[in-house]
Amino acid sequence: MLQAKLIPNHMEVHPKGSRARVLLSSVFGPYAQDDQFGSRSINPMELYHNQVTRAQGCFSIRMFHRSWGIMLIQANISAASSVLDFPTRERFAHELSTNHYDIVGISSIIVNVGKVREMCRMVRKLSPCSVIVVGGHVAAIPGLDTMIDADYIVRGDGISWMRRYLGEDEHAPICHPSIVSGLQTRIMGVRLPQRRGRTAATIIPSVGCPIGCNFCTTSAFFGGKGKFVNFYETGDELFELMCRIESELSVQSFFVMDENFLLHRVRAMRLMERMKQAHKSWQLSVFASANAIRKYTMQELVELGISWVWMGLESPKSNYSKLQGADIGQLTRELRQHGIRVQGSTIIGLEHHTLDNIAEEIESAIGYQMDFHQFMLYTPVPGTPLYQEMANAGRLLTDVDLADIHGQYKFNFRHAAISRDDSKRLLDWAFWRDFECNGPSLYRMCRTMLQGWQRYKDYKDPRVRERFVREVKQLRSAYNAALWVMERQFKKVNRSVSQQIHDLRREMEKEFPVIARLTGALLGPILLWCARLEEKRLASGRTYEPPTFIERRNWGSAS
Repeated sequence: MLQAKLIPNHMEVHPKGSRARVLLSSVFGPYAQDDQFGSRSINPMELYHNQVTRAQGCFSIRMFHRSWGIMLIQANISAASSVLDFPTRERFAHELSTNHYDIVGISSIIVNVGKVREMCRMVRKLSPCSVIVVGGHVAAIPGLDTMIDADYIVRGDGISWMRRYLGEDEHAPICHPSIVSGLQTRIMGVRLPQRRGRTAATIIPSVGCPIGCNFCTTSAFFGGKGKFVNFYETGDELFELMCRIESELSVQSFFVMDENFLLHRVRAMRLMERMKQAHKSWQLSVFASANAIRKYTMQELVELGISWVWMGLESPKSNYSKLQGADIGQLTRELRQHGIRVQGSTIIGLEHHTLDNIAEEIESAIGYQMDFHQFMLYTPVPGTPLYQEMANAGRLLTDVDLADIHGQYKFNFRHAAISRDDSKRLLDWAFWRDFECNGPSLYRMCRTMLQGWQRYKDYKDPRVRERFVREVKQLRSAYNAALWVMERQFKKVNRSVSQQIHDLRREMEKEFPVIARLTGALLGPILLWCARLEEKRLASGRTYEPPTFIERRNWGSAS
C-alpha cells in the first residue's frame, strides 16, 4: 500500500500540469440501506429526512442535494475534467475503464470511509496509472493514510489544492457554477415538478466559521476557531454573482451555503443596497447564529430578502458565544411573525444533560415552535476540538464503527449520565415529540408564510411586496390542499394540532376565498390518497436514492 501524503508545504506539480485529465467523484451508492461498505439505512442521502423531518412520515420533506464541493473544484480548474456524482459502484468502474484519467479525486464524509477504501482499490485495479486524491471531511480521520490506498489526502480548501497540483494560479478569482439547490423533491407521496426557476440556486460565499464551536466539523475542517475562507469578500461581488445565476437558471431564490452569513454585516448590507438599486426581490435562505441575527432589525432582514434561517439553539443552558444575550423564544417568534421561516438545531447529550433534565430541555426546545427542528446527538467527530478533548480524557468508545459517527444514531463516547442506548431513545423521542406537539413542518411553514403576507402585502418597498406575492401563490393553492390533508391525517396523532391546522386553513380561505377553497376541495382528496399510499410504501421499507450525474468540462482539450 502506498502511504497517502498530507498536503506538503512545497508540493510537486503533476507532470502533465493542466493537461492532465481529472475525474472528481462522490462515493458510490446505494446510500439508504445497510451494506458491507458502511452505508446505513438510518443515514440516507436526504438532508431533511435524515436530520430534520425524519419522524414526520409521509409529510417528511424528501430531497437530494448535489455534491457541491467537487462541482466547485471542476469549475475552477482548466484541465479536462468529469464530475461523477452519486454513481453506482458499477458506474464508477465503467468510467475508469472507458476513459483515461491522470487524477482521480474522491470526496466523502467520514461515515463513508469504507466506500472510499473500496474506490481506491478499484482505481488501483482499473486505472493503475492514476494519482488518487481523497478530500472532504473523511480527511479528518486520524490515521486515514493507513486505512486507504491514496496518494494524497487533502484537508481544507480543495480548489486551491487542485489548482496548485495542476500548476495553476491558486489565487485566481473563484468561478461559481450555477447549482440548483435541491432535486427530486417529494412530499406526501408526490414528486414535485422540476421546472426551470422553481428551485432555489445554491451560492457558497465562504467556507468555515469564525465562531468555531468545539463540536463543529466545518469550522475545524477549514482551520478552526476564527478562521474561514471567503470566496466573495464584498456585497458587490455577491450581487454580481447572483445576477449571473439568476440569468442562467431563471431563479429569484437563493440557498446561501455560508455557516454564518449574517455575521458579515457590511457585506450583507451592501448586498441589500445593490438589490434595492436594481429592484431585485430575491429570497435568501441562510445560516446564522442568534447573536448575528440580532445585529439587524426585522425590516432589514425582510428587505434583504431573508425568508428562511437555520439557527443553532444547542441548549438554553449551553455557554456557546453565538447564543449569548439572545432570548431564543422571543427571537424565533419575532422572525416568524415577519414571515421568516426558522429552522432550529438542538443538541441532545451535552455535558450537563442527565436523564432527569433532558426531557425538560427537549420540551423547552419544542416550545419554540420552529418551522423545522433538527435534533443531533452531541458527537465528538474526528478532526474537531471536542474529539481531541474526549480522546485525551479517554472517553471515546473504541468499538464504534466510523459509519455510525454522524449524530443521528448513538453516542460514540462515554457520557457521564446517559447511556449509549438511551441516547438513541432520547433522539428518536425528540423528533417524534416535536412532530406530535407542533404538527408537520409543512403546516408550520404555511403558518409563517401567511403571517408574512398579512404583515407585508402593503409594505412600502415594492420589492418586498413582490416577494410575498410570489410566495403566496403556492400558499393559496397547493399548500392549502396539503393543509386539507394534514388536518384529516393528524386527528389520529393530536386532535388539538389538527384543529390548529383547520383554523389556519379557514384563515387562508378568508384571505383567498376563491382559489384556496377550490384547490382544497378539488386537489385535497387526491393528495390524501397519495399520502396514504406513501405511508404504505414507507411502512413496507421503501427508500429513495439520488440519480447519477456525469458532467464533463474542457473535455476536448485533453491530451
